[in-house]
Amino acid sequence: MAWVLKMDDATIESGLVHDFDASLSGIGQELGAGAYSMSDVLALPIFKQEDSNLPPESKTKNPPFQYVLCAATSPAVKLHDETLTYLNQGQSYEIRMLDNRKAGELPELNNKMVKSTVRVVFHDRRLQYTEHQQLEGWKWNRPGDRLLDIDIPMSVGIVEPKTHPSQLNAAEFLWDMNKRTSVFVQVHCISTEFTPRKHGGEKGVPFRIQIDTFTQGDGGEYTEHLHSASCQIKVFKPKGADRKQKTDREKMEKRTPQEKEKYQPSYDTTILSECSPWPDAAYTSTSQAATPSFTSTPLSTYTTSSVLDRYFSLLFSEFIHFHGLVVSSVQQLSPAASIQDAQKWLLKNRFSSYTRLFSHFSGSDLLKLTRDDLVQICGPADGIRLFNALKSRSVRPRMTVYVCQESPQGSPLLERHCTIENGEHRSSASLHVYHALYLEELTAAELIRKIASVCDIPLGRIHQVYRQGPTGIHILLSDQMVYNLSDESCFLISTVKGKHMIPK
Repeated sequence: MAWVLKMDDATIESGLVHDFDASLSGIGQELGAGAYSMSDVLALPIFKQEDSNLPPESKTKNPPFQYVLCAATSPAVKLHDETLTYLNQGQSYEIRMLDNRKAGELPELNNKMVKSTVRVVFHDRRLQYTEHQQLEGWKWNRPGDRLLDIDIPMSVGIVEPKTHPSQLNAAEFLWDMNKRTSVFVQVHCISTEFTPRKHGGEKGVPFRIQIDTFTQGDGGEYTEHLHSASCQIKVFKPKGADRKQKTDREKMEKRTPQEKEKYQPSYDTTILSECSPWPDAAYTSTSQAATPSFTSTPLSTYTTSSVLDRYFSLLFSEFIHFHGLVVSSVQQLSPAASIQDAQKWLLKNRFSSYTRLFSHFSGSDLLKLTRDDLVQICGPADGIRLFNALKSRSVRPRMTVYVCQESPQGSPLLERHCTIENGEHRSSASLHVYHALYLEELTAAELIRKIASVCDIPLGRIHQVYRQGPTGIHILLSDQMVYNLSDESCFLISTVKGKHMIPK
């Protein structure tokens, strides 16, 4: 038996509200107005246990140094993203070197000098892999320039500043932690110089300014790492950073208050955040690189002829490098090749600049890389070239023709019509075997030379070559005729008194 109770919606709603109010009516009656306290809740054992697991404030790690770049951060950066700072090319910017140690921390550094290396590096991982090639290309376009310099007259508290000719993106100096120290740096490369396409309006690639600080080791050299920090920057042409900062600020002013909450405020200075030290195998200009390089030679040793000779030799080597004027053919890399064999293969096929990058790759490892992988690692030009070399992709000939030498029994000037039936070549008289000739130059001399090779006829015995035209006329073979041949044409070769006929 089932019971059905019919009630209207208003009655049900009023009853539910009454029951809910009654269930809440007794809450808080046991506690007086002053009995409820958040401190009593936090004193519960469960909260005490969590607090005990947290490290005390005195035990939290404090970086020994802090570096502050005196340039404003961009206001168009979202809350959880890294700050971005715009710099002008060639302008001097102050970096304050601050001693951030607490009392009694690292006492062995008291009254001692430390060495810091400041460098500008790529922010994108793809460009970091090809840093050597990118910077060598930049140096080729701007010989004699550096990516990073220290403005020594404006700097304060630095000792023995050095810039190495082989490291165009780094500079080093000593400084005393107990004295006020500020180093002024100039970045001479702009972000759009490393974009793959340069048609105007591209977004420039971001850089990083990184500072690594070392102290003296047992041998007296500054090799013991203490601290590293970096920040993200973009470099514009003179006054371009100011315009970009103004544009970002105007864009933010047009946003609603709710949208502004998603972005960081702009700060007057940029604090470099802690990071891993830059690897020791950093960019160093070497003469073994595939791209041309410039060595640091005193100006007095140069003469006009030596400068011109060096310029034209570098220009010719660059032409050979980019246009692939190499006599030797690409040898196939075996999947069973060892790491040493893979290194030899890279050197033999003009990929010497990538031997360090692929120093742990065997033959099978290299062959597993896709075209997109190689483009990401090596850049578009060398990535496609390396992919084609690994797959042994030969260049397609400009024209292919098929020729067959007519049997001596046949009429020398008899025209043969070659037809295709079910994928097979058939002639009206007999079966002929054709040879493929691959033409690159599209000249009469090239065609005659290859005909002589296929027909096993000395080249010196061929005086003239004719093509049989309409109504049986003989047309002398010329460069223009070869150039206008149809690709994959079929021809029969007839010999008449030392002259060769090519029926149409």
